Amino acid sequence: MRALQTAALLASAAGAALMAGLFCAFSYAVMPGLARGDDRSFVQSMQHINKAILNGWFLLPFLLPLPLLVLATVLAAKGHSRGALPWIIAALALYAAAFLVTGTQNVPLNDALDKVPIDAGPARLGDARAAFEDRWVTWNTVRAVLHTASLGALLWAIHLHGAAKGETGS
Repeated sequence: MRALQTAALLASAAGAALMAGLFCAFSYAVMPGLARGDDRSFVQSMQHINKAILNGWFLLPFLLPLPLLVLATVLAAKGHSRGALPWIIAALALYAAAFLVTGTQNVPLNDALDKVPIDAGPARLGDARAAFEDRWVTWNTVRAVLHTASLGALLWAIHLHGAAKGETGS
């Protein structure tokens, strides 16, 4: 069971790291770069990104940490590295919060932007961008911070899990 818990923690940390990196990159590079373009370029680029990102390379590290963190929590609660339990729970809560932000904030904004025809007039493209950009960037930053915090909690949990290796009942 200890090996399963170790694998779950490591895979969850990898997923959290990939998501933190992706959303941080959007915050400090992608969105500032897109902000320099005109409304049509911005809307079209985001529409392309929203379609391209829905693939296994994104979905696996985005979805897999949640069930793995639940598994790691159950194993820790049963006595496997119990000292790591609060940190695993924190990582799970932070990851779940980031997941909810994505689903309740960023995805609906993406869906609304995807409905805007790229051949719409300048006023419609400007309105669509105005309704999207600031809110999306704010929520993206929130999820980047949450994923980063989840990763930090996971790294500490992994440290505690490793330190408990020689303890009885760990």
